[in-house]
Amino acid sequence: MPSFTHDGIEIAFIDEGPREGEPILLIHGFASNIATNWVQTVWVRTLTRAGRRVIAMDNRGHGASTKSHRTEDYGSPLMAEDARRLLDHLGIQRADVMGYSMGARITAFLALAHPERVRSAIFAGMGINMVRGLAGTGPIAHALEADSIDDVTNPTARTFRAFAEQTKADLKALAACIRSARAVISAEMLATLKVPVLVAVGTDDVIGGSATLLAEIIPGAKALEIPGRDHMRAVGDPVYKRGVEEFLQQRA
Repeated sequence: MPSFTHDGIEIAFIDEGPREGEPILLIHGFASNIATNWVQTVWVRTLTRAGRRVIAMDNRGHGASTKSHRTEDYGSPLMAEDARRLLDHLGIQRADVMGYSMGARITAFLALAHPERVRSAIFAGMGINMVRGLAGTGPIAHALEADSIDDVTNPTARTFRAFAEQTKADLKALAACIRSARAVISAEMLATLKVPVLVAVGTDDVIGGSATLLAEIIPGAKALEIPGRDHMRAVGDPVYKRGVEEFLQQRA
């Protein structure tokens, strides 16, 4: 997997599909990586077959990218700058950007800080809780730091620990990531977005919250509710894929 380095942080990425195709940057969720979030769910194949140039990155602390154990090395605004620098590295001036869960927050910060680089934004796996915030990250950090998953009793935290083990993640890096200062995204901030936005969330996703309520905050945004899917099971859903493809075809 190719990579580039800036400020001592190495970011691994893939660059697939025709170079003349419209570029789309994919940003995965917490404890995930390119392979789990985008390759195994057939997203990369779906988008490249549609003629798009697909770029995806392993966020810092994840996958094949640098795994710092310092909380100050994380946070969505910093990770949004990783995404912007990846576009710079590839010579891409403007791209559609799709983020899932934590990746949706990173996408939002990228669109807010560098609107000229974002043709459209897709916030997936993150609805109204993007502005309400996620309570209880402490138990998740403790679960990641526990000696064994058998020591974790909190059901939600145990789910994150199990997923992190499944993706063979660096548990200490993830704990530092989730303990980092959580930059606030307010409704007022999202109301300033000028790019086309799609919000795609499973109807049973209690982590992401309502897609419709978030879309109502963002001028011109569209909501895509993925029927009967929770946070983990919405990622590869066909309704999600069809909705994104329709949005990308119409957003111009």
